[in-house]
Amino acid sequence: MNDVQRPATHEEFELQASQLGVMTTRTRTTTTSNSDAGDGLQANRSDADVLQNSERESGRPSPSSSPVPVPPEAATRSYQIKLVLAGSLMIFHIIGINQVYGIFQEFYTSSRTNISDAQGQDALVSLVGSIGTGLTWSGCIFVSPLLDKTKNLNWSWSWDWRRRRRTERTASGSARRTQSSRNITIDNVKLITLVGALIMSMGLVFASFATKLWHLYLTQALLYGLGSSMYYYPLMTLAPTYFDRHRGFAMGLILAGSGVGGLVMALVLQNLLDRYGIGWALRILGVWNFVVGVGVAAVVRGQRQSSGESVNGSGNGGGGSSMPNKSLMRRGTFWYQSFAAFLQAGGNVVPLYYMSSYAVSVLLLPQSTSSLFVSINSGVNSVSRILMGILADHIGRQNTLVAGTFLSSLSVFALWYSPTTSSSSSGGGGSDVNRFIAFVVMYGIYAGGYNALLPTTIMEVYGVENYKSVNSVMYFIRGLGSIFGAPVAGVILGSHKRGGGVEFLRKKYNDVVVYDGVLLMAAAVCVVYVRWLDARDKGRWRWKA
Repeated sequence: MNDVQRPATHEEFELQASQLGVMTTRTRTTTTSNSDAGDGLQANRSDADVLQNSERESGRPSPSSSPVPVPPEAATRSYQIKLVLAGSLMIFHIIGINQVYGIFQEFYTSSRTNISDAQGQDALVSLVGSIGTGLTWSGCIFVSPLLDKTKNLNWSWSWDWRRRRRTERTASGSARRTQSSRNITIDNVKLITLVGALIMSMGLVFASFATKLWHLYLTQALLYGLGSSMYYYPLMTLAPTYFDRHRGFAMGLILAGSGVGGLVMALVLQNLLDRYGIGWALRILGVWNFVVGVGVAAVVRGQRQSSGESVNGSGNGGGGSSMPNKSLMRRGTFWYQSFAAFLQAGGNVVPLYYMSSYAVSVLLLPQSTSSLFVSINSGVNSVSRILMGILADHIGRQNTLVAGTFLSSLSVFALWYSPTTSSSSSGGGGSDVNRFIAFVVMYGIYAGGYNALLPTTIMEVYGVENYKSVNSVMYFIRGLGSIFGAPVAGVILGSHKRGGGVEFLRKKYNDVVVYDGVLLMAAAVCVVYVRWLDARDKGRWRWKA
């Protein structure tokens, strides 16, 4: 005979519930004893998890409709490794392409340009890259609330044929029940990351067809910048919350991808420009970026949440609001941290954008050599971010941040500034080149620390609960700084032709150097003051902080 399933009676349900209580007690005992050897996730499973699983297997609905707290799978060691690798690849492309925009600028403003109204217009062309880079940071002010608003995306549909099958089976005497609808929860972090990578790639591909400067503003500036922000921000917001003791080292590894990206992208871009031209160079970069973006989106995921918590790390690591509360915004640490972020971002992009044109215009070196300087700087910067992260875990994150900001400013004044009384009137003197190489290396070492340590410093100064909101504001402010930094330097430099008036250009670039050094030095002063204010607010001074 065919067994016919019948609904469970009240007495049977109570018996199953009592048996389930024994199961959950045994589960807690077993997982607690194995927590030291495992990854620690199973020990956090609650009675509600077991109840939910049992009821799902038996086909009965859960008596409680409230969300169940589920430990994020991302807390495992294996996922931490995947997250670091995915973050490094993402940073490799986003920051790598941002860092080599100086090579694009050198091409667009040179006689080889495909943009008819861009030749010699450093200020206008640098604004394209500044907007793209700036939106990478400042776009987070829009991406952060977007993550909050899309945290519970659900997609449901029903199939009519399932209803017919259920009716037929019921009429034939079978009590087996099939669901007529399906619900799919869409991971908003994956979705936003993937869409961002697509939009960023479209910006690069569409820029390959540009013939006017305003075409670049629409594609390589706006479209690229908005996409890169959606691609960049979700992972960078979540990543620090998955690490504690070695947070500085982990973030250093992730952000080291920028240095490797700049190192590789500079060589690849120059080779593509020489071999295939600007059009195919941009298309290849766009397709390459999207392929990597698909892999990154497959790894990153939002944290599952409990009732009353916000998703994606905000419940536990950053607060549910995308804006800091008013009491926090009135603190001096917040304002001076904001000033430092603005000034450092504005000063940081100037050497990256003008390093290549300086080598060609003042040192009279070929384009291939100028792109090599960008590669050297990026490679050194990559190693520096890792070492700065390790150093920060030992001597303090704020201490390392202060030292890196001050020394990067000193390297600009001491090594990039070129005396106009140089004996190398032709611009290619060995002393000038050697000093510039020293600047490229030393600036790469010291400037890498700020970008790597800012997220961890924010978490240390403002607390885990305020990390997300403060981090989004700081990235927005850094974006504004990036937008204004290079174009102002371009205005100081003025329009000019490559290869002519070396001494005149040397004086102009010296003005740019002074402007850049003042920005970085002012940022260093603000960072020092934040260090002092934080100690005062916490009521004690610690040498390691």
